Amino acid sequence: MSRDHVQSVRRPAPAPVAGALDLGADVLGGAEPAYLELLARGASAEAYEQPVLLARAENRPPERIAALERAKLLALRVRAELEGRRRREAELSALFETAHDLAGLRDVDAVLQAIVQRARSLLGTDVAYLSLNDPERGDTYMRVTEGSVAARFQQLRLGMGEGLGGLVAQTARPYVTDDYFRDDRFRHTLSIDAGVRDEGLVAILGVPLMLGPHVIGVLFAADRRARVFEREQIALLGSFAALAAAAIDTANLLTETRSAMTGLERANEIIKDHSAAVERASDIHDRLAELVLRGGQVHDVAAVVSEVLGGTVEFTDAADPRSLTTSRTEGHAVRHGDDWIAAVAAGGELLGALVLRGRPGLDPVDQRTLERAAMVTSLLLLARRSAAEAEQRVRGELLDDLLDARAREPRQLRDRATRLHADLDATHVVLAARPDGPAADAEAEAAARRRLWSAASRLAAARHGLAAARDGGTVLLLPLGPGDTATELARRTARHLGSAVRQPVTVGASGPVADLASRPDTVAVAYAEGRRCLDALHVLGRAGDGAAAEDLGFLGLLLAGERDVAAFVTRTIGPVVAYDTRRGTELVRTLDAYFACGMSPARTKDELHVHVNTVAQRLDRVARLLGDDWQSPARALEIQLALRLHRLGARPERR
Repeated sequence: MSRDHVQSVRRPAPAPVAGALDLGADVLGGAEPAYLELLARGASAEAYEQPVLLARAENRPPERIAALERAKLLALRVRAELEGRRRREAELSALFETAHDLAGLRDVDAVLQAIVQRARSLLGTDVAYLSLNDPERGDTYMRVTEGSVAARFQQLRLGMGEGLGGLVAQTARPYVTDDYFRDDRFRHTLSIDAGVRDEGLVAILGVPLMLGPHVIGVLFAADRRARVFEREQIALLGSFAALAAAAIDTANLLTETRSAMTGLERANEIIKDHSAAVERASDIHDRLAELVLRGGQVHDVAAVVSEVLGGTVEFTDAADPRSLTTSRTEGHAVRHGDDWIAAVAAGGELLGALVLRGRPGLDPVDQRTLERAAMVTSLLLLARRSAAEAEQRVRGELLDDLLDARAREPRQLRDRATRLHADLDATHVVLAARPDGPAADAEAEAAARRRLWSAASRLAAARHGLAAARDGGTVLLLPLGPGDTATELARRTARHLGSAVRQPVTVGASGPVADLASRPDTVAVAYAEGRRCLDALHVLGRAGDGAAAEDLGFLGLLLAGERDVAAFVTRTIGPVVAYDTRRGTELVRTLDAYFACGMSPARTKDELHVHVNTVAQRLDRVARLLGDDWQSPARALEIQLALRLHRLGARPERR
């Protein structure tokens, strides 16, 4: 895809609430019932302003109006979350219904009509249509439309490379445009533009229908107004197109089989064998569709295919790389020794492979059965990923609310946590994690942070905790087990995350915190402590390690407490820092090197690569700024500590 597009699917707003709500009850009635009634009625977003406006018109007390404002914001958030969940459920339901419908179709025309109807419903577009390639004429022609009203548009033929559809058919890649007539990536022709203009289309998404490496047609979804299709919608339509192409192939295969049976009556035994193979393919197709509908898992697909093919099928991400690449490129299962390997891929992403063992010889129908099982496996993996990502977002939202102290109602916080199998009444530790190691560029660094957030979310779900991406890293809220300590938990988490993302991860932990539902402010305080501990580990050269503030000695006590560290640094070495800032000198660096070299000017000049007289002059300037007793044991200790805290406060670049 040449450009990324992100836009939510438009859904019609619920009907507004009829009439104003009766808010004449006194404040003891509470603000929540009015908004619960709005939620129950499915009111529009504008209706949520009515209770506040009415209260102001009636000159209700300010505390009443403030309570209504808070209730309104919470109700709108609940409404938005419900809308999002209904939208995701509708998309998955439509996809599963499509698999079920296609499983029962045998006529090619019925298959094509079902494809465009479901595509239009799936993306909520004005028009959906499907074109098929004509190998004899070398172009692609409009075969089926849904929602179209223009006769010229319904009869279009597109040469390879002409229009958006011709470009998709030629390149075998999906293309999307949010404004067709202003997009110059494809070749416009008078006939195609006239047809599109007659239909009134503006935004168009086209994905190829693939059989192996060959494009057999293009599936389109289009709107009569400007619209940006989201990445998830493009991937979903691509997966649907793959399923549709296989269904078209099955329908064509069955049609060809019926024709062959008519013309080959004399070869009765051959026909019987071929018919049995086709029925076996149909049976496995129906069984796989039923498995998808009842919410089966990847291992269920492997079990069904193992039973049908008489071998052992397993899903793995460690198949032979060369065979896996060939299978993904050609779109077919390939033989590797005595095994067969079928790539499991979706939307250009390789998810793994199905490996069949114990059947070195496969006829074409059994081979296609394995390939179809790989396609269904990719569908299940995408559905499972979507559900996992939704849960990760919900966990992150709850932790964000705790960190920002946006939600302060204990019962509501406990209810949200309970739905995620978390217990806010238990003792927890807040951990700040950040990936370490060299990054080639900003994109690689962003990818590392995404991998860390994903691994942290899985760990949080397994430990009944919470995780969220924050401040260039990840924050986790994990329960503290019996006999466990914050230090052990931090080190264990650093090892686990580092292994998951395959690079060092540094983790700083707060001290134990409890009663988070009643005191959400403690989460933000604990997070700040964990971040300071994380920064201290970097300053101390312990990147890739995990620790709590209690492990860092006197430095850790300063970081974990409420002391004014900045004031201590300013009071101790502030004149030197200010002098460097004004003059561009290196007195602070010289002090660091001086103490690191055992207060020896000779060794210091070697460390700084300057003349010993330069060191002496700089130290003389330090004495004038800090006083003649700056090298006394007590002052020297304070200055060294202030220098270390100054480096910590400078927030070194993340490695």
